[in-house]
Amino acid sequence: MLPRFYPILDPEIAARHGVDPVKAAKQILEGGAKILQFRHKGFFSREVFAQLERVAELCRDAEVLFVVNDRADLAAITAAALHLGQDDLTPSAARKVVGNETLIGFSTHNERQLRAAAAEPANYLALGPIFGTSSKVNPDPVVGIDELRRLRPLTDRPLVAIGGITRDNAQSVLKAGADSVAIIGDLFAGGNIRARTEEWVAFTRVTQNV
Repeated sequence: MLPRFYPILDPEIAARHGVDPVKAAKQILEGGAKILQFRHKGFFSREVFAQLERVAELCRDAEVLFVVNDRADLAAITAAALHLGQDDLTPSAARKVVGNETLIGFSTHNERQLRAAAAEPANYLALGPIFGTSSKVNPDPVVGIDELRRLRPLTDRPLVAIGGITRDNAQSVLKAGADSVAIIGDLFAGGNIRARTEEWVAFTRVTQNV
């Protein structure tokens, strides 16, 4: 079962806030996160790969599930879980790279994609953006709370809600049926990543039975 708080570390967003990605990862882990995804949408330079390897090492040391976004090859190299988008390898193709035991997540953005995901060997699905988001250059159309509630019964797999989720709206997302909330930009709210992570961990613990 996935942790209800699912932080996603994007090096570009971290840099936008003047934070080194590895230092951000340390603070997220120190704050009590049980899963951490490394999401890099740009060119994967040696510098970025070095950051990924360091974050993977930190997660191993903390016994936290580490997830690589998009790249099956890098997930295999770092012995990480893998999260795939609609434009990446399909989960069935990625299995040929990472094997059958690797945890795979798969993003969906609408009813058609969510239904199609039923045929894929993914362990969990993501749906979004639930709200407007600035973490993507060309985001998909907003799903919204009502549509999340309508689509939730279409899959029996764990469902991660993503996109524009903050402490102010997270409870409505969980009540609509999401098993986990993916947090990206809100990790940097207030300027103290560790403290913000601790707040999220405490919040999701309190709302465990929502």
